[in-house]
Amino acid sequence: MATNLAIDDKLIEEARKLGEHKTKKQAVTTALEEYIRHRKQQRILGDFGTVDFDPTYDYKAERRAKRMP
Repeated sequence: MATNLAIDDKLIEEARKLGEHKTKKQAVTTALEEYIRHRKQQRILGDFGTVDFDPTYDYKAERRAKRMP
């Protein structure tokens, strides 16, 4: 899908050089992929501490109970 964007030429050129990308498209695509990955990581980090943990839970005992008829 073709998209026209007004991107600051200095920014795109710096990103292209830093990432050693041959084209502006490669630089933008990589930047978007990194942005998405970072946002997903931030969302996961936000979940830390929100899940209740039961220190007495014995997953091995639970597994054994499921195997027995």
